[in-house]
Amino acid sequence: MPRTDLLRGTLDLLILQSLLVERRHGVGVARRIEQLTRGRFHVGPGSLFPALHRLEEKGWLRAEWGESENNRRAKYYTLTSAGRRQLKAEMQNWVRVSEAIRLAVQPQS
Repeated sequence: MPRTDLLRGTLDLLILQSLLVERRHGVGVARRIEQLTRGRFHVGPGSLFPALHRLEEKGWLRAEWGESENNRRAKYYTLTSAGRRQLKAEMQNWVRVSEAIRLAVQPQS
């Protein structure tokens, strides 16, 4: 399957969605995004970690240090209430954008 690049702005949505159910460390967030997209998106550390820090600064994520499954120190991220509200807004926007793109690319009759 060919690799698909993320559209600008969709990374925030995918990160927030990946943290909806449980807290995860950075690598866990990347893995969850791959699961959610059935392997169509791979988020590298050069994109992921700056985005996680940016979302934390916006107050959408809370971070705390903990032990990973292989007993290494890792920073774990959790959605805040503001992050849950932002996820809802991002999802509503994505529906509008994806519908507009679908209309633009469908064959004209």
